[in-house]
Amino acid sequence: MTPQAFSVIADLVKARSGMILGPDKTYLLETRLSPLLRSENLPSLDALAARLREPRSEALAAKVVEALTINETFFFRDIKPFNHFRDVTLPALLASRPPGSTIRIWSAAASTGQEAYSIAMILSDAAPRLAGRRFEILGTDISRDVLEKARAGLYSQFEVQRGVPITALVKHFKKEGENWRINEALRQMVTFREWNLLDDPRPLGVFDVIFCRNVLIYFDTATKKNVLDALLRQLAEDGTLYLGGAETVLGLTDRLKPLAPGTGAYGRTGAKILPLMKSTNVAEASSTERREVSMTRSGRVGAS
Repeated sequence: MTPQAFSVIADLVKARSGMILGPDKTYLLETRLSPLLRSENLPSLDALAARLREPRSEALAAKVVEALTINETFFFRDIKPFNHFRDVTLPALLASRPPGSTIRIWSAAASTGQEAYSIAMILSDAAPRLAGRRFEILGTDISRDVLEKARAGLYSQFEVQRGVPITALVKHFKKEGENWRINEALRQMVTFREWNLLDDPRPLGVFDVIFCRNVLIYFDTATKKNVLDALLRQLAEDGTLYLGGAETVLGLTDRLKPLAPGTGAYGRTGAKILPLMKSTNVAEASSTERREVSMTRSGRVGAS
């Protein structure tokens, strides 16, 4: 692939998604775009770049961005943010939001839905404490294909064994052949919508909690600042923003501060820092229990 062809594709992806592709990502283009080359009968990435320069290439451009968007995710990924949400953020919301109110949570890079459904499992387990409060979970992503999978809530054995404890598997999933489907009650708790983080999020409304994890690392500094500013506009004054473990707001904004080390939780500057409390439930199951997730509903356990 020529440098010119690489620039065409990289510039397209940055403009559409904010994702930065450096010269060291040639392998990523070759791996992710090979199926698209075959389906479009194109002999090379250079030919793809030439096609993208042509008028009426919008549909092809959308397919390129879809193929290159990073969609790595799994249930209860990096467990500490979910523990913090369950033990600190959720009790604080229940104390500050009266019964009958609606609490809104945004999974801003939902991918195939594991993060949003992990949140739903925590809320389902906490149902006796919710006291009539209504929760809305919105999952958004730029990729239409991954959102279809998220809506279906159907996951392979490999996908559920990455983070789902046995107790949660039995409680919140149903076995379908070789796969596992999220129970209807949890699927009803989450709405999935196609959305680009580079767009103005004001139509989505205000959220009490925003999860935007492992996304900023793919953006340049200017895009990171713009995305954080947009998220802050949609975050309630006492709301909590969760970022990925490798992400920071240092040098990007002075309006956010960490709430608890290692959790990725941020609140507005001046907000009270709450202590991390201890409890045990689905988001805190032992690593041993997670490795045994191949247990079927009949009680049989296999190595995984």
